[in-house]
Amino acid sequence: MLDPPLISHLAPLAGRYDALLCDAWGVIHDGIRLFDGAAYALGRFRSERGPVVILTNAPRPSSIIPPQLGRLGLPRSAYDAVVTSGEATRAEIARRLPAPAYRLGPEKDARLYDGIDIDFVGLEEAAFIVCTGLVDDQRETPEDYRPLLEKAARRGLPMICANPDIVVRWGGRLVWCAGALAQLYEGLGGEVVYGGKPYPAIYELALGEIATIRGAAVDRTRVLCIGDGLRTDIAGANAQGIDAVFVAGAGGVHGGAGSLGEAHKALADSQARATAVMESLTW
Repeated sequence: MLDPPLISHLAPLAGRYDALLCDAWGVIHDGIRLFDGAAYALGRFRSERGPVVILTNAPRPSSIIPPQLGRLGLPRSAYDAVVTSGEATRAEIARRLPAPAYRLGPEKDARLYDGIDIDFVGLEEAAFIVCTGLVDDQRETPEDYRPLLEKAARRGLPMICANPDIVVRWGGRLVWCAGALAQLYEGLGGEVVYGGKPYPAIYELALGEIATIRGAAVDRTRVLCIGDGLRTDIAGANAQGIDAVFVAGAGGVHGGAGSLGEAHKALADSQARATAVMESLTW
């Protein structure tokens, strides 16, 4: 397969597609600021081509994401819907109830459980773990959780990982996500079920949203994914037969892959395929 070209604008590519699945963190914003050009690009695709669905590994219900994006400056007119890994996680939790669970994650993720009648207990009494991230991602590392996860692995507890991302770029630095804990747990022999990208459940939800908005299903070859995560956004699109644009600039999780050569190497090392490479999302 030929190496994907570096493109500076989405517009020349957009005519091939009728719907867009766009990652949020690393493509639209960095947790602190909205990236220049992203809102305009999404709005133009939506007005000229078709539905725009923001597809994020946020471990929260989709309903709370638009206000967060609004505070960063993304207008509601730039997209049609949001689908989160939190929604796929909620479905997985529901399948296991009424069994009790051990909750692993910060208080800020508490709304993941809104409306779910779930009993949280200590690790010794739990039937499974729900992991949304590190309790303090500003100070802790996954290794801080090794003793806890070793104990859980010995008990054979399955873990539901609400955010498969290993890290995200928050402002100018990388912070650990739930995926890092899940990765460590798997290394200890633990079983992990993932709710978000690159796993199928979140794409089924997203394609369902597109079909609802359009009033008809869309051919996957007419859908484009845009993302900065090779093992999540790009690998997930590849597995679903959906074209992908790899955002390799400084704002993304692979911020060191800004040049075309570096981006090609990163794709090859990850065994991932992209239709094109962009430094940042612009129209």
